[in-house]
Amino acid sequence: MSGVSEPPPARGAAMERLLLREFSHRTNNELASAIGLISVAAGRCDSNDARTALVAVLDRLQSYAQVHHYLELPEHSTTIDLTAYILQLCRAISHSKLENNGIALSLSLYPIRMSSERSWLLGMIVFELISNAARHAFDVGGRAIHLDRLPAGAFIECRIWDNGTSDPNPSPGMGLAIVEALAANLDGTVDMQFGPDGTRATVNFPYSS
Repeated sequence: MSGVSEPPPARGAAMERLLLREFSHRTNNELASAIGLISVAAGRCDSNDARTALVAVLDRLQSYAQVHHYLELPEHSTTIDLTAYILQLCRAISHSKLENNGIALSLSLYPIRMSSERSWLLGMIVFELISNAARHAFDVGGRAIHLDRLPAGAFIECRIWDNGTSDPNPSPGMGLAIVEALAANLDGTVDMQFGPDGTRATVNFPYSS
């Protein structure tokens, strides 16, 4: 029987990781190039207003680059300080997405160490859930998002909630599908609760797999 056979699972996974790293590397290069060009333009600008605008754009691009840095697939498997990683990631997210929109992000983190890859998967979930809340939850002032993460026996529970408003029966979107797929890779589950007092997402997954 003719045809192209599927690559072995291990080989396919290795190729996916290689492509993801290459894409990430190229994105880093593009961001660095844009940051360099705007930095030069700001330095040569004679207008104070234009220079101020360029510096604001430069600051935003640098914060995007910082978020991207923390969301890069780890090159080596090791054990890292999960608390420090989530704290750094959330600071970058807050600076790039939340502060200019008047959204306060608060954290309550329990000290824990975890493998770099599982930490990265959780970081991707945190990024997606906070980004979704920032885009969809808020209409007026008093905007706040809270994240807490604590051990629950052999499991870790991460909760993110906001004080915005949401449809109690929303249509499933790509954001939730991404979060569920990432949680599945952690052998975990996602529980979403929507309502007029905000959205609460609870991700529960084993400490190790």
